[in-house]
Amino acid sequence: MSVFTRMYRGETDFDFVGASSKTLIVSAVLVVLSILLMIVRPFNLSIDFTGGVIVVAPNESQATVEVVRADLRGVGYADARVQITGEGDDQFVQVQTEALDPAEQDRLVAAVAEASGADADDINVSAVGPTFGAEVTRRAIQALVVFLVVVSLFIAWRFEWKMALAALAALFHDLIIAGGIYAAIGFEVTPSTIIAVLTILGYSLYDTVVVFDKVTENVNYADNKTTYTSIINRSMNQVLMRSVNTSLTSLLPVGSLLLVGFLAIGAETLREFALALFIGIALGTYSSLFVAAPLLARWKETEPEWERRRRRAARAESDDDEPAVVEAPPADGGTAPAAAPRPPKQRRKRR
Repeated sequence: MSVFTRMYRGETDFDFVGASSKTLIVSAVLVVLSILLMIVRPFNLSIDFTGGVIVVAPNESQATVEVVRADLRGVGYADARVQITGEGDDQFVQVQTEALDPAEQDRLVAAVAEASGADADDINVSAVGPTFGAEVTRRAIQALVVFLVVVSLFIAWRFEWKMALAALAALFHDLIIAGGIYAAIGFEVTPSTIIAVLTILGYSLYDTVVVFDKVTENVNYADNKTTYTSIINRSMNQVLMRSVNTSLTSLLPVGSLLLVGFLAIGAETLREFALALFIGIALGTYSSLFVAAPLLARWKETEPEWERRRRRAARAESDDDEPAVVEAPPADGGTAPAAAPRPPKQRRKRR
Protein backbone atom coordinates (compact mmCIF):
# COMPACT_ATOMS: atom_id res chain seq x y z
CA MET A 1 0.00 0.00 0.00
CA SER A 2 1.47 3.37 -1.03
CA VAL A 3 2.11 6.23 1.37
CA PHE A 4 -0.52 8.44 -0.31
CA THR A 5 -3.15 5.72 0.06
CA ARG A 6 -2.34 5.38 3.74
CA MET A 7 -2.46 9.16 4.12
CA TYR A 8 -5.93 9.29 2.56
CA ARG A 9 -7.10 6.58 4.95
CA GLY A 10 -5.45 8.18 7.97
CA GLU A 11 -3.31 5.08 8.53
CA THR A 12 0.13 6.70 8.58
CA ASP A 13 2.24 6.64 11.73
CA PHE A 14 4.57 9.62 11.38
CA ASP A 15 6.10 10.66 14.70
CA PHE A 16 5.45 14.40 14.53
CA VAL A 17 6.16 15.02 18.21
CA GLY A 18 9.41 13.07 18.01
CA ALA A 19 10.48 15.05 14.95
CA SER A 20 9.61 18.30 16.72
CA SER A 21 12.88 18.13 18.69
CA LYS A 22 14.48 19.22 15.41
CA THR A 23 11.69 21.17 13.76
CA LEU A 24 11.14 23.40 16.80
CA ILE A 25 14.85 24.27 16.81
CA VAL A 26 14.65 25.13 13.10
CA SER A 27 11.57 27.28 13.73
CA ALA A 28 13.24 29.06 16.65
CA VAL A 29 16.32 29.81 14.54
CA LEU A 30 14.16 31.13 11.68
CA VAL A 31 12.18 33.35 14.07
CA VAL A 32 15.37 34.83 15.57
CA LEU A 33 16.88 35.40 12.12
CA SER A 34 13.67 37.03 10.91
CA ILE A 35 13.63 39.43 13.86
CA LEU A 36 17.27 40.35 13.23
CA LEU A 37 16.59 40.87 9.54
CA MET A 38 13.65 43.16 10.27
CA ILE A 39 15.91 45.20 12.57
CA VAL A 40 18.94 45.33 10.27
CA ARG A 41 17.01 45.67 6.98
CA PRO A 42 13.80 47.65 7.51
CA PHE A 43 10.81 46.90 5.30
CA ASN A 44 10.71 48.29 1.79
CA LEU A 45 7.65 50.43 2.41
CA SER A 46 5.64 51.67 -0.53
CA ILE A 47 4.78 55.28 -1.15
CA ASP A 48 1.48 54.73 0.65
CA PHE A 49 3.41 54.49 3.93
CA THR A 50 6.30 56.87 3.32
CA GLY A 51 4.54 59.51 1.28
CA GLY A 52 5.83 60.93 -2.00
CA VAL A 53 5.11 61.36 -5.69
CA ILE A 54 4.58 58.72 -8.38
CA VAL A 55 4.90 59.71 -12.04
CA VAL A 56 3.70 57.22 -14.68
CA ALA A 57 4.34 57.93 -18.36
CA PRO A 58 3.96 55.87 -21.57
CA ASN A 59 7.39 54.66 -22.67
CA GLU A 60 7.12 55.92 -26.24
CA SER A 61 10.88 55.91 -26.81
CA GLN A 62 11.35 52.40 -25.31
CA ALA A 63 13.84 53.88 -22.87
CA THR A 64 15.61 51.57 -20.44
CA VAL A 65 15.81 52.04 -16.68
CA GLU A 66 19.44 53.19 -16.98
CA VAL A 67 18.53 55.89 -19.54
CA VAL A 68 15.69 57.24 -17.39
CA ARG A 69 17.91 57.28 -14.30
CA ALA A 70 20.61 59.14 -16.16
CA ASP A 71 18.14 61.84 -17.25
CA LEU A 72 16.73 62.15 -13.74
CA ARG A 73 20.23 62.31 -12.25
CA GLY A 74 20.94 65.29 -14.47
CA VAL A 75 18.11 67.32 -12.93
CA GLY A 76 18.85 66.31 -9.32
CA TYR A 77 16.67 63.21 -8.80
CA ALA A 78 19.37 60.55 -8.52
CA ASP A 79 17.55 58.86 -5.60
CA ALA A 80 14.30 58.36 -7.50
CA ARG A 81 13.06 54.78 -7.94
CA VAL A 82 12.57 53.87 -11.60
CA GLN A 83 10.62 50.91 -12.97
CA ILE A 84 9.60 49.83 -16.46
CA THR A 85 6.27 48.00 -16.43
CA GLY A 86 4.36 46.25 -19.19
CA GLU A 87 5.67 44.82 -22.46
CA GLY A 88 6.05 45.87 -26.08
CA ASP A 89 4.05 48.95 -27.04
CA ASP A 90 2.32 48.98 -23.64
CA GLN A 91 5.40 49.82 -21.61
CA PHE A 92 5.25 52.51 -18.95
CA VAL A 93 7.91 54.38 -17.04
CA GLN A 94 7.15 54.66 -13.33
CA VAL A 95 9.18 57.04 -11.18
CA GLN A 96 8.76 57.34 -7.43
CA THR A 97 10.32 60.04 -5.26
CA GLU A 98 9.81 61.59 -1.86
CA ALA A 99 7.31 64.41 -1.36
CA LEU A 100 7.98 67.41 -3.62
CA ASP A 101 6.68 70.96 -3.80
CA PRO A 102 4.73 71.99 -6.97
CA ALA A 103 7.76 73.51 -8.73
CA GLU A 104 9.94 70.44 -8.16
CA GLN A 105 7.08 68.19 -9.19
CA ASP A 106 6.76 70.03 -12.54
CA ARG A 107 10.50 69.70 -13.11
CA LEU A 108 10.29 65.95 -12.42
CA VAL A 109 7.39 65.54 -14.86
CA ALA A 110 9.32 67.37 -17.56
CA ALA A 111 12.37 65.14 -17.01
CA VAL A 112 10.26 61.97 -17.22
CA ALA A 113 8.52 63.23 -20.37
CA GLU A 114 11.86 63.90 -22.03
CA ALA A 115 13.27 60.48 -21.07
CA SER A 116 10.19 58.50 -22.11
CA GLY A 117 9.29 60.57 -25.16
CA ALA A 118 5.72 60.96 -23.90
CA ASP A 119 3.54 64.03 -24.10
CA ALA A 120 3.17 65.87 -20.81
CA ASP A 121 -0.62 65.57 -21.02
CA ASP A 122 -0.34 61.74 -21.04
CA ILE A 123 1.65 61.58 -17.83
CA ASN A 124 -0.17 60.60 -14.64
CA VAL A 125 1.03 62.16 -11.37
CA SER A 126 -0.05 60.86 -7.95
CA ALA A 127 0.93 62.53 -4.69
CA VAL A 128 0.38 60.63 -1.44
CA GLY A 129 0.96 61.93 2.05
CA PRO A 130 2.51 59.74 4.77
CA THR A 131 -0.62 60.10 6.90
CA PHE A 132 -2.41 57.59 4.68
CA GLY A 133 0.12 54.87 5.47
CA ALA A 134 0.03 55.71 9.16
CA GLU A 135 -3.76 55.38 9.15
CA VAL A 136 -3.59 52.02 7.33
CA THR A 137 -0.98 50.75 9.81
CA ARG A 138 -3.00 51.90 12.82
CA ARG A 139 -6.18 50.24 11.61
CA ALA A 140 -4.32 47.05 10.70
CA ILE A 141 -2.85 46.82 14.20
CA GLN A 142 -6.27 47.39 15.72
CA ALA A 143 -7.78 44.67 13.55
CA LEU A 144 -4.93 42.29 14.46
CA VAL A 145 -5.38 42.86 18.20
CA VAL A 146 -9.15 42.35 18.04
CA PHE A 147 -8.67 39.23 15.93
CA LEU A 148 -6.17 37.70 18.35
CA VAL A 149 -8.32 38.41 21.40
CA VAL A 150 -11.49 36.97 19.84
CA VAL A 151 -9.72 33.88 18.49
CA SER A 152 -7.98 33.24 21.81
CA LEU A 153 -11.23 33.45 23.73
CA PHE A 154 -13.00 31.15 21.27
CA ILE A 155 -10.28 28.46 21.32
CA ALA A 156 -10.04 28.64 25.12
CA TRP A 157 -13.83 28.24 25.38
CA ARG A 158 -14.13 25.53 22.72
CA PHE A 159 -11.04 23.55 23.76
CA GLU A 160 -8.76 24.86 26.54
CA TRP A 161 -6.51 27.81 27.22
CA LYS A 162 -3.29 25.87 26.58
CA MET A 163 -4.49 25.12 23.08
CA ALA A 164 -5.22 28.82 22.61
CA LEU A 165 -1.65 29.74 23.59
CA ALA A 166 -0.19 27.04 21.34
CA ALA A 167 -2.26 28.35 18.41
CA LEU A 168 -1.09 31.92 19.09
CA ALA A 169 2.54 30.73 19.20
CA ALA A 170 2.12 29.19 15.75
CA LEU A 171 0.41 32.35 14.52
CA PHE A 172 3.24 34.63 15.65
CA HIS A 173 5.70 32.12 14.19
CA ASP A 174 4.06 32.58 10.78
CA LEU A 175 3.84 36.37 11.01
CA ILE A 176 7.46 36.85 12.10
CA ILE A 177 8.94 34.51 9.48
CA ALA A 178 6.79 36.09 6.76
CA GLY A 179 8.11 39.49 7.85
CA GLY A 180 11.67 38.15 7.74
CA ILE A 181 11.16 36.93 4.17
CA TYR A 182 9.90 40.35 3.10
CA ALA A 183 12.83 42.06 4.81
CA ALA A 184 15.42 39.65 3.37
CA ILE A 185 14.28 39.75 -0.26
CA GLY A 186 13.14 43.37 -0.23
CA PHE A 187 9.55 42.84 -1.35
CA GLU A 188 7.62 46.07 -1.29
CA VAL A 189 5.11 46.35 1.54
CA THR A 190 1.87 47.94 0.34
CA PRO A 191 -1.66 48.19 1.73
CA SER A 192 -2.42 45.04 -0.31
CA THR A 193 0.28 43.26 1.66
CA ILE A 194 -1.35 44.27 4.94
CA ILE A 195 -4.72 43.01 3.75
CA ALA A 196 -3.16 39.72 2.66
CA VAL A 197 -1.41 39.31 6.01
CA LEU A 198 -4.70 39.74 7.84
CA THR A 199 -6.22 37.19 5.46
CA ILE A 200 -3.57 34.51 6.06
CA LEU A 201 -4.23 34.58 9.78
CA GLY A 202 -7.38 32.57 9.13
CA TYR A 203 -5.48 30.03 7.03
CA SER A 204 -2.83 29.75 9.72
CA LEU A 205 -5.42 28.93 12.39
CA TYR A 206 -7.63 26.65 10.29
CA ASP A 207 -5.31 23.62 10.25
CA THR A 208 -4.42 24.15 13.90
CA VAL A 209 -8.06 24.13 14.99
CA VAL A 210 -8.73 21.01 12.89
CA VAL A 211 -5.88 19.17 14.64
CA PHE A 212 -6.99 20.34 18.08
CA ASP A 213 -10.55 19.20 17.41
CA LYS A 214 -9.32 15.71 16.52
CA VAL A 215 -7.05 15.69 19.59
CA THR A 216 -9.99 16.52 21.86
CA GLU A 217 -12.03 13.75 20.28
CA ASN A 218 -9.26 11.17 20.75
CA VAL A 219 -8.64 12.24 24.35
CA ASN A 220 -12.25 11.42 25.20
CA TYR A 221 -11.83 7.85 23.89
CA ALA A 222 -8.33 7.18 25.24
CA ASP A 223 -7.67 4.74 28.11
CA ASN A 224 -5.62 5.55 31.21
CA LYS A 225 -2.41 4.15 29.67
CA THR A 226 -2.42 6.35 26.54
CA THR A 227 0.05 9.24 26.58
CA TYR A 228 -0.75 12.69 25.26
CA THR A 229 2.13 12.40 22.78
CA SER A 230 0.60 9.29 21.22
CA ILE A 231 -2.79 11.04 21.03
CA ILE A 232 -1.23 14.04 19.26
CA ASN A 233 0.59 11.80 16.77
CA ARG A 234 -2.52 9.75 16.08
CA SER A 235 -4.66 12.85 15.60
CA MET A 236 -2.18 14.53 13.26
CA ASN A 237 -1.86 11.40 11.14
CA GLN A 238 -5.64 11.17 10.90
CA VAL A 239 -6.03 14.75 9.61
CA LEU A 240 -2.76 14.89 7.66
CA MET A 241 -4.34 14.40 4.25
CA ARG A 242 -7.05 16.95 5.03
CA SER A 243 -4.38 19.55 5.81
CA VAL A 244 -2.43 18.71 2.65
CA ASN A 245 -5.55 18.90 0.47
CA THR A 246 -6.66 22.19 2.01
CA SER A 247 -3.25 23.75 1.52
CA LEU A 248 -2.90 22.55 -2.06
CA THR A 249 -6.36 23.73 -3.07
CA SER A 250 -5.47 27.13 -1.61
CA LEU A 251 -1.93 27.38 -2.97
CA LEU A 252 -2.79 26.44 -6.56
CA PRO A 253 -5.14 29.38 -7.28
CA VAL A 254 -2.93 31.75 -5.30
CA GLY A 255 0.06 30.53 -7.31
CA SER A 256 -1.93 31.19 -10.48
CA LEU A 257 -2.55 34.76 -9.34
CA LEU A 258 1.11 35.15 -8.53
CA LEU A 259 2.53 33.73 -11.76
CA VAL A 260 -0.11 34.36 -14.41
CA GLY A 261 -1.40 37.64 -13.02
CA PHE A 262 2.03 39.17 -12.60
CA LEU A 263 4.12 37.60 -15.35
CA ALA A 264 1.44 37.58 -18.05
CA ILE A 265 -0.29 40.91 -17.51
CA GLY A 266 2.14 42.69 -15.19
CA ALA A 267 -0.39 43.35 -12.44
CA GLU A 268 1.64 44.69 -9.53
CA THR A 269 -1.30 44.71 -7.12
CA LEU A 270 -2.02 41.03 -7.82
CA ARG A 271 1.62 40.17 -7.15
CA GLU A 272 1.71 41.98 -3.83
CA PHE A 273 -1.52 40.38 -2.63
CA ALA A 274 -0.84 36.85 -3.94
CA LEU A 275 2.75 36.79 -2.70
CA ALA A 276 1.74 37.45 0.91
CA LEU A 277 -1.05 34.86 0.63
CA PHE A 278 1.30 32.22 -0.80
CA ILE A 279 3.91 32.71 1.92
CA GLY A 280 1.30 32.78 4.67
CA ILE A 281 -0.56 29.63 3.60
CA ALA A 282 2.68 27.65 3.27
CA LEU A 283 3.88 28.79 6.70
CA GLY A 284 0.46 28.11 8.26
CA THR A 285 0.47 24.51 7.04
CA TYR A 286 3.96 23.96 8.42
CA SER A 287 3.27 25.54 11.80
CA SER A 288 0.06 23.59 12.42
CA LEU A 289 1.94 20.29 11.97
CA PHE A 290 5.34 21.06 13.46
CA VAL A 291 4.82 23.96 15.89
CA ALA A 292 1.36 24.20 17.47
CA ALA A 293 0.55 20.53 18.14
CA PRO A 294 4.09 19.49 19.25
CA LEU A 295 4.24 22.47 21.62
CA LEU A 296 0.89 21.44 23.08
CA ALA A 297 2.08 17.83 23.51
CA ARG A 298 5.23 18.86 25.37
CA TRP A 299 3.24 21.23 27.58
CA LYS A 300 0.48 18.77 28.43
CA GLU A 301 2.92 15.97 29.25
CA THR A 302 4.05 18.00 32.28
CA GLU A 303 0.58 17.84 33.86
CA PRO A 304 0.29 15.35 36.78
CA GLU A 305 -2.47 13.29 35.16
CA TRP A 306 -0.55 12.82 31.89
CA GLU A 307 2.65 12.11 33.79
CA ARG A 308 0.87 9.25 35.59
CA ARG A 309 -0.43 7.95 32.26
CA ARG A 310 3.05 8.08 30.82
CA ARG A 311 4.42 6.04 33.75
CA ARG A 312 1.61 3.49 33.35
CA ALA A 313 2.35 3.19 29.64
CA ALA A 314 6.06 2.73 30.38
CA ARG A 315 5.34 0.00 32.95
CA ALA A 316 2.96 -1.77 30.57
CA GLU A 317 5.57 -1.66 27.81
CA SER A 318 8.29 -3.02 30.11
CA ASP A 319 6.00 -5.85 31.23
CA ASP A 320 5.31 -6.79 27.62
CA ASP A 321 9.02 -6.77 26.80
CA GLU A 322 10.01 -8.89 29.86
CA PRO A 323 11.09 -12.41 28.68
CA ALA A 324 9.36 -15.47 30.07
CA VAL A 325 11.34 -17.45 32.71
CA VAL A 326 12.12 -21.02 31.58
CA GLU A 327 13.80 -23.56 33.90
CA ALA A 328 17.07 -24.90 32.60
CA PRO A 329 17.33 -28.69 32.12
CA PRO A 330 19.50 -30.74 34.52
CA ALA A 331 23.23 -30.64 33.88
CA ASP A 332 23.46 -34.49 33.50
CA GLY A 333 21.02 -34.46 30.62
CA GLY A 334 18.28 -36.26 32.56
CA THR A 335 14.71 -35.27 32.62
CA ALA A 336 13.61 -32.57 34.94
CA PRO A 337 11.83 -33.84 38.04
CA ALA A 338 8.11 -33.61 37.87
CA ALA A 339 6.44 -31.22 40.21
CA ALA A 340 5.25 -32.78 43.46
CA PRO A 341 1.49 -33.32 43.52
CA ARG A 342 -0.50 -31.01 45.72
CA PRO A 343 -1.93 -32.84 48.78
CA PRO A 344 -5.70 -33.04 48.83
CA LYS A 345 -7.56 -30.57 50.93
CA GLN A 346 -9.02 -31.94 54.13
CA ARG A 347 -12.66 -31.27 54.57
CA ARG A 348 -13.88 -30.21 57.92
CA LYS A 349 -16.63 -32.34 59.37
CA ARG A 350 -19.90 -30.69 60.07
CA ARG A 351 -21.39 -31.16 63.47
